[in-house]
Amino acid sequence: FFSSPRWRCHLRFHTRVRSILKTQHLPTPFTMSDPESAILAALSASPEATIPDTYTFSSTHNLDHNQVVGVSKSLEGDAYVKLTELSTSFFVLGKEADSIVNDGSQEMCVLAALIEAGEGGLSMSDLQGLVGKDVCKIGMGNCLKNKWAKKEKDGKLVAVVKMEDVKDEVRELLQQLKEGGGDPKSLDDKDVTALKRRKLISLVTRKSYSIVRGPSYSSTRVKRAADLTKEMLDSGKWKETPFKEYNFKTLGESVGGGYLHPLLKVRAEFRKILMEMGFHEMPTNKWVESSFWNFDSLFQPQSHPARDAHDTFFIKEPAQTVLVPEEYYDKVKTMHEVGGSGSIGYRYDFKREEAFKNLLRTHTTAVSSQMLYKLANQKGGFQPARYFSIDRVFRNETMDATHLCEFHQVEGLVADYNLSLGDLIGTIETFFRKIGITKLRFKPAFNPYTEPSMEIFGYHPDLKKWTEIGNSGMFRPEMLAPMGLPENVRVIAWGLSLERPTMIKYRIDNIRNLFGHKVDLGMTKNAPVCRFETAEEEEQKQ
Repeated sequence: FFSSPRWRCHLRFHTRVRSILKTQHLPTPFTMSDPESAILAALSASPEATIPDTYTFSSTHNLDHNQVVGVSKSLEGDAYVKLTELSTSFFVLGKEADSIVNDGSQEMCVLAALIEAGEGGLSMSDLQGLVGKDVCKIGMGNCLKNKWAKKEKDGKLVAVVKMEDVKDEVRELLQQLKEGGGDPKSLDDKDVTALKRRKLISLVTRKSYSIVRGPSYSSTRVKRAADLTKEMLDSGKWKETPFKEYNFKTLGESVGGGYLHPLLKVRAEFRKILMEMGFHEMPTNKWVESSFWNFDSLFQPQSHPARDAHDTFFIKEPAQTVLVPEEYYDKVKTMHEVGGSGSIGYRYDFKREEAFKNLLRTHTTAVSSQMLYKLANQKGGFQPARYFSIDRVFRNETMDATHLCEFHQVEGLVADYNLSLGDLIGTIETFFRKIGITKLRFKPAFNPYTEPSMEIFGYHPDLKKWTEIGNSGMFRPEMLAPMGLPENVRVIAWGLSLERPTMIKYRIDNIRNLFGHKVDLGMTKNAPVCRFETAEEEEQKQ
């Protein structure tokens, strides 16, 4: 019994006994540690000398095959050798296959356990306890498939053949394949398919090379110079120095240029549209503004919630501005405290220290107010004008998929005599028509420095709903009068973010994928040119 396969399977799958072998340190065979010297020496025997296979050569000389291949390609580059690629396919045995070769297949182990149990057979749980769950699962199925065992009515498994009447075909096939070095031709296709189905073997393709002498072969490689140096010219060594051949037809490494961010592409298109409408761009390169220009000049009270630190980024150093137009400052202060131009003002004490606080501008309207002040006080008096700006603004907001604490604002204004709400609506409709949006709605709203004020809604064809796309209004007389503008001058203005139309244009659903540190540079590189089709062009397409 102790010499039978049943006992060997019992030891393997039930007791899991491991043998501890003491290894002896044997002397290592002589190796030539330099692959280059080994290759050139092997080819030095005769002009017809060859290295049939670099893999066999590496094994014989106890060298790393990857190093041998690398050195061979380097030698080929200098024409010392010629390489021919070889491809060898063979099967390798997995861990389970090695175990079967040593101890037998799972079905033989299950059969041995059933024969040992006799006519009474074994229940599934008892069989698993003897041979293990994994072995039981595979071996039982193959035993039933080969009709080596049967299942009784009570669920027990009983052997129906004797051990000497069967043979372990799987083990024999694996032994045959192993002895043949994994050669696919050592087995029939049918047997290979059966072993692969059980995931016992896998096909591996090994790349290697055969090596023969090249036109510049020498038993020792002389390093060739890549560049002609001043020292070579001075000493005359260039006459004797071998140089690498130059390939004048090869292409240089492609130089990657810069790419415009999608926001800049949409910005450029908006600038083009606004300039076609007769607008001039305002200078918006100053991100830090005083509270006076950002809030006070717009007739926004110093107690307004937007001026709180929860909504605005205030500057610590320098904390205050040093200069504002004093005459204009006094007029703004008076307008806030007692009113004017039909207004009673806000009736509070206007504080200079609050007006002089520095901050990151919350809107580009801070620049608009400065431009209107210059327009009112320029030489020759007021002249009608159209201004626009597209630049960055900052607000202390909670960041999510549609909000960041910094974004870009598109703003336009028209200053002229006797403008009305109809002029504002017409200007807005003209701009949005040029970017392909024709379905607009206007909803009354409140802004501290415009009256009347309107929110702009556009119909989104992809979302199939109305969405807010901007804000607009007419600047209040309380804002314009201190600047010195004539009484019959009206200023209409409107604004929108740059990010929202860009996200719609490029089908981006999260603003953090458009702007910030999470932006995919590949997206920036591959983003197409931005072009907005006018409403007329879209109608022609339809």
